[in-house]
Amino acid sequence: MKILHVIPSVGLSRGGTSQAVLGLLQALRLQGADVELATTNDDGEALLDVPLEQKVEYQHIPTWFFPRFSPPQSAIREFAFSKALTAWLWKHIAEYDLVHVHALFSYPSTIAMTIARLKRVPYIHQPHGLLCNWSLQQSKLKKQLYLSLIERDNIRQSRFLQLTSVMEEREMKQLALNVPSVVLPLGVSVADPIPDARVRLRKQLKLPEEQPIILFMSRLHHKKGLEYLVPALGQLANLPFTFVLAGNGTPEYEQEVDLLLNKAGIQTRTYRPGFVTGEFKDLLLQGSDFFALTSCSENFGMVVLEAMAAGLTTILTPGVALASVLEEQQLGYVPALDTNEIRETIRYCLESPDIARAVGDRARRFIFEHYTWDQIAATLAETYQAVLKPTTYADKHHTANSHV
Repeated sequence: MKILHVIPSVGLSRGGTSQAVLGLLQALRLQGADVELATTNDDGEALLDVPLEQKVEYQHIPTWFFPRFSPPQSAIREFAFSKALTAWLWKHIAEYDLVHVHALFSYPSTIAMTIARLKRVPYIHQPHGLLCNWSLQQSKLKKQLYLSLIERDNIRQSRFLQLTSVMEEREMKQLALNVPSVVLPLGVSVADPIPDARVRLRKQLKLPEEQPIILFMSRLHHKKGLEYLVPALGQLANLPFTFVLAGNGTPEYEQEVDLLLNKAGIQTRTYRPGFVTGEFKDLLLQGSDFFALTSCSENFGMVVLEAMAAGLTTILTPGVALASVLEEQQLGYVPALDTNEIRETIRYCLESPDIARAVGDRARRFIFEHYTWDQIAATLAETYQAVLKPTTYADKHHTANSHV
């Protein structure tokens, strides 16, 4: 069985989804699956420096990169049009037994599903939260038109939708697409332990040895709820802590974040490293005490898994899909998306460090038991086999066992 995955971008600037797909494919290969990846050289405002229109080994995955059309207009760049990808898919897609298409409202995803339909190659679609209510409300008219004119038929012809949480499945059902779905969470790649991470991080940030560190690590965007989290921290100025705000966004929104920090009076106790990766990202995760993500909407949240795997006490608001797991399994804290409730939750954690630490340790064990990539890949490989059987799999709604 030969499987082609298609995604608009694997650039680091595109965040957790792109990196999750790479982690999934690496795990599938370790399971013995014959998988390849087709994508563009998109990396946000920039382009990846990779060989084009030839199969290369990229992060241990056989990958085909194609040039992204890069005009000055950002909206057109974001669509990731690629004439070369189109021609290649038309010529080669029938060489694969199954196509797994990631994302939505992007040219590579749309053209992959369209050509698969025309060539009668079975495909599955993984929208990565782009069919959730919050996402569909952004650029609402444009998405409604695109969905009704193009994507609805593409989605309906997929063998099934792979969704990452029950919350995502519930919101997708409101669209009445009548497509079977499988709920299968993302996995986490656990970094090697860094000796004395807490000590090293505090030395690097020039902090007292016992200073509590509250970590936010995500793309800076309005939906991440910083207008609730930052004021909550500002109201805890009598308690010792340092806030690490890791991530970047548009210049306009970063200016808004500056104003939020100044208004809350915590700009001098906030460290802003920007977008982080590699060893420093691992150091932040392993050396901090608390992780907070107060998003309005998050269909999964890869960084949440990473924080829990590092043993951080995790604080999520209900719009983050993994918040239900935290509540059900008592693995963290879930205040409402409200400044006062967020403040009191963080206050409790800061004033009860031993209890909070025990919760973080329990979360770490849970992640290792349920969310490793090898477990996820094994389940997905079985699902691929089921799709390609001559039975009428697509006529039956199936939800995989999941803790999400």
